[in-house]
Amino acid sequence: MPPSEFPVSLIVPCYNEAKRLNAASFRAFLAQPSDVRFLFVDDGSTDTTMAVLLQIIAGFEQRAGILHCAKNGGKGEAVRLGILSALSTFHPHAVGFWDADLATPLASVASLLSVLKDQPHIEMVFGARVKLLGRHVERRAIRHYLGRVFATFVSNMLGLSIYDSQCGAKLFRVTAGTEAIFAEPFISKWVFDVEILARYLTIHGKDPHHLEHIVYEYPLEAWADVAGSKVQPKDFFTALVDMARIRRKYLKPGNSRRA
Repeated sequence: MPPSEFPVSLIVPCYNEAKRLNAASFRAFLAQPSDVRFLFVDDGSTDTTMAVLLQIIAGFEQRAGILHCAKNGGKGEAVRLGILSALSTFHPHAVGFWDADLATPLASVASLLSVLKDQPHIEMVFGARVKLLGRHVERRAIRHYLGRVFATFVSNMLGLSIYDSQCGAKLFRVTAGTEAIFAEPFISKWVFDVEILARYLTIHGKDPHHLEHIVYEYPLEAWADVAGSKVQPKDFFTALVDMARIRRKYLKPGNSRRA
């Protein structure tokens, strides 16, 4: 992806990911001309994640860095701190996050970024794991079916037709309100992606029709389950509890709290 004067900061949250980080893929991407800058957030890892990250960024320090958190705060907090750091340090045109296991290949960064470039009204674009002919989406059946049930809950709660709120590949156009979206810690460690959408909904007057014009789901060309995921089917029920907390804080009638 050649440079196009549209600088992007991509946050990669990492907690004990030493065995799942694909150093070769990250380095191959960094070796190509691009406006994408990586910020790896070591979220209090207790394994050799930091050593692997140092290996990844070696020689590419102009386009990749590491933010170290002394204690594990969870994926959402790692993403939030990383985005705030990127906004204040690099002043990008877009920020986002990408799962460290590269379940979504880095080649898809260009696809999501093209949506922001080609459609100036879009403020948020995220990958959707849709198994279509000609696309290579490999997902365990149990996670797929639980995901469909969860997506129904999310859609009903937000008043939006969302296929896949939880895909770990998301980009946000930097606007005057972006920093406010990430200013406060998330109340949910499990479904902070939904909380981000709830915050967008709140600052846009709780009008789901408006969000339909600024949020875009992109069907990924490829996605594959990577062994060792920390998300398990039993976490589905924790996610539902967090959904109730998100609804109570941001979407309850009469609640005018802004993100």
